[in-house]
Amino acid sequence: MDTNVEPVLSVPTNIITGFLGVGKTTAILHLLKSKPESERWAVLVNEFGEIGVDGSLIQGQHAEGCGVFIREVPGGCMCCAAGLPMHIALNQLLSRAKPHRLLIEPTGLGHPKEVLEVLSADHYRGVLDIQKCVTLIDARKLHDSRYTNHDTFNQQIDIADVVVGNKQELYQQADKALLKDYIQRRSGASPRIYFASYGKIDAVILQGASASARVLPTQAHRPDHHHERLDINTAPIPACGYLQVENSGEGFRSLGWRFSPEKVFNRDALFTLLSGLRAERMKAVFITQEGVFGYNLTPDALTEFELDDCLESRIEIIASEDEPLSQLQLLQCLTD
Repeated sequence: MDTNVEPVLSVPTNIITGFLGVGKTTAILHLLKSKPESERWAVLVNEFGEIGVDGSLIQGQHAEGCGVFIREVPGGCMCCAAGLPMHIALNQLLSRAKPHRLLIEPTGLGHPKEVLEVLSADHYRGVLDIQKCVTLIDARKLHDSRYTNHDTFNQQIDIADVVVGNKQELYQQADKALLKDYIQRRSGASPRIYFASYGKIDAVILQGASASARVLPTQAHRPDHHHERLDINTAPIPACGYLQVENSGEGFRSLGWRFSPEKVFNRDALFTLLSGLRAERMKAVFITQEGVFGYNLTPDALTEFELDDCLESRIEIIASEDEPLSQLQLLQCLTD
């Protein structure tokens, strides 16, 4: 028997949620910069699309050697199939990392109440210490009924202990007041409200018990999507050098691609192609002739940043209507 195995107990755990393109991953990357050097932090990332990209983006900037451990649950809400995908990924992550803090990023189209319910179940009692649930909101979206009438958008507010009005540098004068008023009318718990630019939030807001974890729904709405198939993220890439997969739900559609590591892209051609996308959100990591780069597209802008490394090129696009990008256009960006 291995007597050196220590149990994982009372791990401070935060849900970092928010709708598509609000800047959750950017905020988590910023939080990781404030991680004490001696601590291990774990991040469980959920993605609506079938192709996991966020894990590569985070790992490309924070390696396990620096005390940051990542695990992905792609393919829809992590709580589907009675929480099984989430249980497996979370158990593996906790076992490997034995973290001092756990950050959980549900997909922007996921079901945050159900995620919170899974984390608060008897199975994790004593293992996880559910602390502040943080919801990022772009106050400009409150002018759009597609958001204010979307159940998931409002669920994210309902579970919030802390609301962060992100992207404040892009707000009009009345947007902050609009956000405060919407939260006050919607939430009986009166969450703390902060405003931030570029996802720069202080790690101090993570600390403290979550009021939402003590008030759970009596019966959770279970998603109607289940995934009993080969994991597309570990499946062998065909001889052609790439594979494509799609997903749909909650009024959105995703398209994703994986490319074999031998496929090298022209950086300039790639940037031009990605700049022309019409999508709610796009995330990607690409191996180019100039190095490895990550990409993030929201309706506001396309950003490009250099990464230390990645195993293969990946891209995931989420749009509210059929996206015209095809694998042929991506193949035209290859250097060979």
